[in-house]
Amino acid sequence: MLGKKMEIVVEDDQTTNPGAVLAFSRLAGRNDIAAFIGPIRSTQTNSIAPDVLKAGKVMMFGGTDPSLTHAGNPWLFRCRPNDTYSAQVIAQFGADEMKKRKWAVVFSTDTFGTNAVRSLTAALDKRDIQPVLAQGYTNQQADFTPVVLAVRQSGADVLSTYFTYEADLGVFARQVRQLGVRIPWVGSPTIVNTTALNLAGPALFGTYGITDYAADSSPAARAYADKYEAAYKSQPDIQSSWAFDAVNLLARAITDAGSTDPQAMRKAMIAIKGFQGAEGEYNFDENGDGLHGYNIVRNDAGKIVFDRHIELPAA
Repeated sequence: MLGKKMEIVVEDDQTTNPGAVLAFSRLAGRNDIAAFIGPIRSTQTNSIAPDVLKAGKVMMFGGTDPSLTHAGNPWLFRCRPNDTYSAQVIAQFGADEMKKRKWAVVFSTDTFGTNAVRSLTAALDKRDIQPVLAQGYTNQQADFTPVVLAVRQSGADVLSTYFTYEADLGVFARQVRQLGVRIPWVGSPTIVNTTALNLAGPALFGTYGITDYAADSSPAARAYADKYEAAYKSQPDIQSSWAFDAVNLLARAITDAGSTDPQAMRKAMIAIKGFQGAEGEYNFDENGDGLHGYNIVRNDAGKIVFDRHIELPAA
């Protein structure tokens, strides 16, 4: 780009808010950094958002909390669809297609989970459905027995989940099966992450997921999967796909801008339309959201099978 190679400088955010703040401050303190690629966790993205605003440079990120791009920070650009869209797709699939009306919703009580369940509740309310259970949990708790029992006793005919950490989902999934919950399950993207699949194993067989990355959802997604599998001998998931797109989008914006000037890069990023990435087709809106739909997939004995993509109007 502009006659130079891109160099990636890495700082570990420790998957904690203080760690994210420290990592970002180290990067922001360097004058040779043109742009940032931030966390996938909404809570960590939220913790550094004020510092991103102060730095005044583009940051790509993967957190899906809708409020992150609606808080007036012009430097945040999301490389995944936000949870306004995941909620609409989950509601459409579970209520309109599966005809389920007794919903149990289990969610993390962090920023991601609380805003996600709010969006899902609103999407269900439009269908005159109120969840029979909306059960929060604390991240990284060791035992989900009370949560699972609440689901079992709720009389729900469908389970929907918003889990932040794959390890938590693995524990929850095993206890769901051990305690005899057999209702259909439609989860947020964590349910199809490689780590969750490895931890939960057969406990997730037959479940459905709403995910932004699915290898067979587009030629660009398949091409990325083939390259990733050849390099790492494993299947990619959303942990890597959005970051891959972030690098390519930054390269495109810098090339289009003809400069690494922050304002020129921001203007070029907003102007990107029809960009075919691993996650889907990027069409950035004024808020900094590039993707506006989700894929429906099914866990078929451990293999994630693409069903279809649902694109929604920008919101």
